[in-house]
Amino acid sequence: MADDATTRERIAEHWTASEQGDIETEHAIYAADAMLDYHQSGERFRGRSTIQAQRGGHPAERHFTLVRIVGAGDVWVSECVITYDGVSTRSVSIMEFDSGLVAHETQYFADPFPAPSSRAALAEIIPDQD
Repeated sequence: MADDATTRERIAEHWTASEQGDIETEHAIYAADAMLDYHQSGERFRGRSTIQAQRGGHPAERHFTLVRIVGAGDVWVSECVITYDGVSTRSVSIMEFDSGLVAHETQYFADPFPAPSSRAALAEIIPDQD
């Protein structure tokens, strides 16, 4: 079992490889029988090779900016900004590890939306929101 520092480093390497288009390194973190869930579209992808194939076939120009990684033990969360053809969306990835590899990942995607004026007196602007 990997220690937390090693796991954090491997997750950061995964996102760096995603940005660089290095699909082998990007998917090395997954167990051969890993599952990836996209609940918003109702899709589940089974197996590292299937996960890699569905990402490799994406037609958009994609960029990944890692915002933060939090976690410990076998459960880790990454917050990223993913840009598809110049349009950014926020993504949260929940990775569940077993024997040092991702056994199950769930990703959620959130597009920006305008803040309602009714909350203006209560809220402050988050700096560096891209």
